[in-house]
Amino acid sequence: MSKKLVCYGELLWDLLPAGEWPGGAPMNVAYHLHKLKCDTTLISRVGKDKHGAGLIALLSQWGMSTDYISTNRYHPTGIVYAHAGDGHEMKYDIVFPSAWDHIIWDERFTSLMQDSEYLVFGSLACRNHTSANTLFALLEAAKTKVLDINLRPPHFSYQVVEQLLHKANILKLNLEELELIAGRYAALHTVADKVQLLQDRFGIGTIVVTLGASGAMLNMDGNIYRHPGYRIQVADTVGSGDAFLAGMLSKLIDAAPPAAMLDFACAMGALIASYTGACPNYHAGEIEKVKNFSRAEALFTQQPISGT
Repeated sequence: MSKKLVCYGELLWDLLPAGEWPGGAPMNVAYHLHKLKCDTTLISRVGKDKHGAGLIALLSQWGMSTDYISTNRYHPTGIVYAHAGDGHEMKYDIVFPSAWDHIIWDERFTSLMQDSEYLVFGSLACRNHTSANTLFALLEAAKTKVLDINLRPPHFSYQVVEQLLHKANILKLNLEELELIAGRYAALHTVADKVQLLQDRFGIGTIVVTLGASGAMLNMDGNIYRHPGYRIQVADTVGSGDAFLAGMLSKLIDAAPPAAMLDFACAMGALIASYTGACPNYHAGEIEKVKNFSRAEALFTQQPISGT
C-alpha cells in the first residue's frame, strides 16, 4: 500500500475494571492500520511521566513510529476511566487537562502532510484551543480528511463540530452521535434520511454509521450499503469502532468495492470486541475466522442475522 495516513489526537491509558490498557481513538486507529500493513503516522503528546514512557515503549515495541509524539513536562499523560453500561456500551470519564490537549505545531508537519493521503481526526482533540489550533492547521494541508466524530459530553461544542463537519470528506459516527447531530436540523426517523441530511448539508461524500450489534450503514456518493454485522462473544466494546474505521480505510486504500469495504470493517470491529482493550495482540487472519464463526452460528440457529 503506497498511500500514507496520519492519525491526530489523543494518546492515553484506558483504566478498565480489568486493568490499564493503551488507548485514545487516533492511536487505536493507527494501531489497527499498522496491523493491516498500512503506512501510518501518529501525531500526539504524552506527559513526562511513567504513563507517557510506557506508551512510547509500547508503540516502539509494536513497530510504530514515535517521531511525532512530543513530550509535555507541564501536563500528565492522558487517563480515561472506563466502565461498561447497558448493552456492553462503554462510559468514559476523560481526565482534563492532559498532555494531548497541548499538541503544538511542528514545522515537520508540513512535509508530513504533503506526503500523506489521509488525515484521521476527531472532535475530542478540539476540547482545548492548543490542540484545536494545530488540528485546523493540519486540515488546511490535508488531502483527504477523515472525521471520526467521537462526541464525549461535555468535551465538545456543536459550533466546533459543525466546523469539523464542513472540513470532512469522510465521516464515521455511531447511531447516538448521528441522532445528536442530525436532530439539531430536522426531525427525521430513519438512519438513511439522517445520513442524507448530513451529506447534503455539509457536502460529505462518504458517511458510515456503526449500529452496534445491528452492523453498519454506508452512504458513499449517494449509494447506500448495509451490513447486518457479525455475531461475536463480546469481551468489551472499547476500540471496536476504531478498529472498524481502520478496516474500512485499509480497504478504501485497496480500492475495494463499497460492500466489501463495509463487510471487512464490520468483521474488524467484531473481532476487537471479542478481546479486552482497544489494542489487543491479534493477527489479520482472525478477521476471516470471525466471518466463518458468524456464518456457522447463523446456520445452526436457522435464524437470519438481524438487519439494520
